[in-house]
Amino acid sequence: MQNVTDRTSNPFGFRPPFDRTGSDERTAVFGYGDANADFHVIGDHPGVHGGRRTGVPFTETESGRAIQDVLREGGFSAGSMDEPSLENCFLSYVHMNCLPDGHEPTTDDYATLERFFDAELRAINAHILLAVGDRATDHVLREYTTQRGRLELDMAKLHARDIRGRGFLVVPIRDPREWTDGDRDAIGSALEAILGRDYRQTKGVATTVG
Repeated sequence: MQNVTDRTSNPFGFRPPFDRTGSDERTAVFGYGDANADFHVIGDHPGVHGGRRTGVPFTETESGRAIQDVLREGGFSAGSMDEPSLENCFLSYVHMNCLPDGHEPTTDDYATLERFFDAELRAINAHILLAVGDRATDHVLREYTTQRGRLELDMAKLHARDIRGRGFLVVPIRDPREWTDGDRDAIGSALEAILGRDYRQTKGVATTVG
């Protein structure tokens, strides 16, 4: 496989507009991990899934640590929880910019950063998209599959399901803050099943999505 880049954080050098944080605050939590990965874990924004202190997606928060635990169990992550070493796995957010405490991204905020997320997703061009939470799942299903109109956005029902996209597989993950008995085991089992079969499909995201 051709090596896309050896850079771990913001491997493609994106520079989205930064206008919501103070001069001494982190501006964004960029995509992080193995840019040649087959598995791309997609969250909402730093205020939900963490990284404002570390600069790494899925750190610091309860949800972030739970996702990391699953990745470690699956053999994707090792080392420090704040700066993990990832193999065959990339982490990013639909909305990478940091916002002041207590602020949530608006519809316009998400729209402004959509092209950066889309460009990164196409560049990584993973086989498996693991969408964490309502926002990320809705976006991935709506923009990168033909399934959104047929599926109710009920994360309890969608959790750990295989949903075919265009050239890849989407696996929604219920936000860990809402997990009930069996949810953690379900996503672990789903990843184990995927890894146990020939999950690689023809990569067509870069040319067929849009």
